Amino acid sequence: MSYTPLDEGSVASFLATIPTIAKRLGGSPDQWTVREVGDGNLNVVFLVTGQEGGVAAKQALPYVRLVGESWPLPLSRAYYERLALADQARWAPDRVPALLHHDDVMALTVMELLRSHRTLRGALAEGERYPLLAGHLAEFLADTLFFTSDIAMPVVEKKARIAAYLGNTAMCRISEDLIFDEPFFDAPMNHHTPGLEDVVAAFCVDVPLRLAAQGMKARFLAAPEALLHGDLHTGSVMVTEADTKIIDPEFAFYGPIGFDVGMLLANLWMACLAQPGQRPGRSMDGLLLDQAATLWNGFATRFAGHWRALERDADHGSLHALGRGDADLREAAIAERLAAIWQDALGFAGCEVIRRILGLAHVADFETIVDEAMRAVCERRALHLGWALLVERDAFPDAAAVAQAILRESAGA
Repeated sequence: MSYTPLDEGSVASFLATIPTIAKRLGGSPDQWTVREVGDGNLNVVFLVTGQEGGVAAKQALPYVRLVGESWPLPLSRAYYERLALADQARWAPDRVPALLHHDDVMALTVMELLRSHRTLRGALAEGERYPLLAGHLAEFLADTLFFTSDIAMPVVEKKARIAAYLGNTAMCRISEDLIFDEPFFDAPMNHHTPGLEDVVAAFCVDVPLRLAAQGMKARFLAAPEALLHGDLHTGSVMVTEADTKIIDPEFAFYGPIGFDVGMLLANLWMACLAQPGQRPGRSMDGLLLDQAATLWNGFATRFAGHWRALERDADHGSLHALGRGDADLREAAIAERLAAIWQDALGFAGCEVIRRILGLAHVADFETIVDEAMRAVCERRALHLGWALLVERDAFPDAAAVAQAILRESAGA
């Protein structure tokens, strides 16, 4: 068998050849309902329902869907997604969809169908709020990042897991180019809302800003601290009132802990900054700012708690060894590590904000603002914040300081 792209007309008959999936769906393929819902930049996703149940089937395409066949992309990314789903399920089983089947040749991953869930980005744009969300996201981040780090994971296992993901170079290269490089010069695929030309021109010659972005790229390239999701934004989060699932880890690799944290915080902060354009005349909903703060604080508390709970004499990671018999040293190490993660998270968040406005892949939070002039206003405020998060990180000792900056920007200050 060779790779064949699937569509709504062929996916059912293919899934019928997989006994476990056919049994889960029930009935015959002609009784199944198929809907293609892939609205991302890279892949196709089919929701398939039968008499007994449903599945989500995701197939990688041999190119970037957003651009087309002129940008080829290896199908191996589906393998790394399957690998990451399995690893994440080891540490955060409640926060990822169940992996049901994977086919390397077809670059196809079949997962549980999240029937009642919806994408967080769209829900936030419509004004929906989820009180449990921040706690769930903090849980996922702390559990997957801590337990795959040099604090918790024995050295031999950690190095083996780093090696397992080393081949995911094409996806890492996309991040390297689109997040850290192209937004800061006149790259061919960049685009922006009319009215931001002065910001674009200023950023392209802003040496401190560009140096800061390259500093974050250096961290991204050379700090294999933990297993990262690699593309953790509000479009990769599925929610209900009671549940949160993290999907689409095809960018997974071992990198700096602050990257996943910063990407998620940036997308929550952008959702806040888009509110004046999405709901003109209404004051900003402070709940999103509170949830961003709760996310960071919950992550830090849970991460520290995991560290304190490690058995003194057990075989854990190298960074745990020094503090085994010294509680004061351990507490100092926890504080220092979390401070470093926060600094990284701010820098990565700044890069994410800027690239989502000036680079290739934008976000619906801003793009759905119909009034173009108002969209430019909201994006300009976000770019000011992104610049500060990169260049003036010391001005933000905590998430409350970022919230205050967002409120000042939204007030036009």
